[in-house]
Order: sequence, then structure tokens, then C-alpha cells
Amino acid sequence: MEQHRTRPPQHGPRRGTPPAPLPPQARRRPTGERAPARRPVRPRPAQPARLPGPRLTGLGGGLFSGALMFLLGLIDQLLFGGSLTVYGVLFLPVCALTALWVRGGDLLTAPVLVPIAFAVGLLPLADDGGGVAGRLMGLVTALATQAGWLYGGTLIAGVTVIVRRIQLVKRRRRGSPAGPTGRTTPAGPTGRA
Repeated sequence: MEQHRTRPPQHGPRRGTPPAPLPPQARRRPTGERAPARRPVRPRPAQPARLPGPRLTGLGGGLFSGALMFLLGLIDQLLFGGSLTVYGVLFLPVCALTALWVRGGDLLTAPVLVPIAFAVGLLPLADDGGGVAGRLMGLVTALATQAGWLYGGTLIAGVTVIVRRIQLVKRRRRGSPAGPTGRTTPAGPTGRA
């Protein structure tokens, strides 16, 4: 009579059988043996010139421009007696830097952030006629009288963002195949997979 096995087979090597061979990376080389020659590394294609500086998210760009304009407002108050013209001139480079340093995915936030930063920086400069209502009225008056600087800085940020966006789109189109209509297709120029 034949007896069938009641225990399931064990997974793994059995006693007396040699272990499975190791892959070539895991084998030890005897001393004196030279390592195999590696394939030559291909040089990477030249990357297009990128703008120097940090890459800020939308929130980071808002914090950067708001904090910097508030600091410049305080400095203007201390050194120049709260000159709104000096403040407006200092606002323009902050707009350019914010638009240059915001990352590609958040480009459209820069023209929205800089007017908010302008208003935040006016807080130390606004005339306080006494209390919160007087401070608010001074802020509204400063915004109304300095609208030229506000529009100019927003225009600088907007133009910078548009130029960066055009460059970004051109760079992406160069990197992927374009179809007959100029649109990129996932399968190539013919559109067939």
C-alpha cells in the first residue's frame, strides 16, 4: 500500500542541495581580479539657462513679498519719515523678484500677490488718525494716492510672468514631439499608437 504525503512541501532549499547561485553583483571577487570595465557615461545634453535664485511656491512668494514690503515700510518710516515715493520705488524691484522667483507651476499667483504685499507694507506708513478706524482710513488714503506705484509694480510682475510662461511653453514643446496641428500627441507625430 502506498501512503500519500499529508504534510505540505517545505519551501526553500532541501538539505544536501547546493544553494542557488548569486547574481554577479553579489559575488565576491578573489583578490587580484580586476573589476569588469564599465560602460562609458554619456554626457548629458546642455540644459537651458535658468534664472538664478530660489523657487518659491505661491504661498512662499506671498510670504516673501509681504514680509519684505513690511520690512521696507518700517525702514522707510525710520530713515525717510514715511516717504511714500521711496516706498513706491522700493516696491518695483520686489515685484520683479517675486515674479522671477516663483516656480513655474505657480506663475499666475505673482501678479495677485504683489498688490497684497503693497498693502501690507503700507501698514507702518499709513497715518493713524487715532484708533483702528483712523489707521484704516490712512491705509485707504495711501492706497488711493499711490495707485500709480501699485499698478506699475503689478504690471512689472505681470509682464515678467507672461515672458516666463512663454519660455516655459517653448521649452516643453522642444522636448516633446509635435503633431501636424502643433499640439503634442502621446504616441508621436502621427498620432497612432
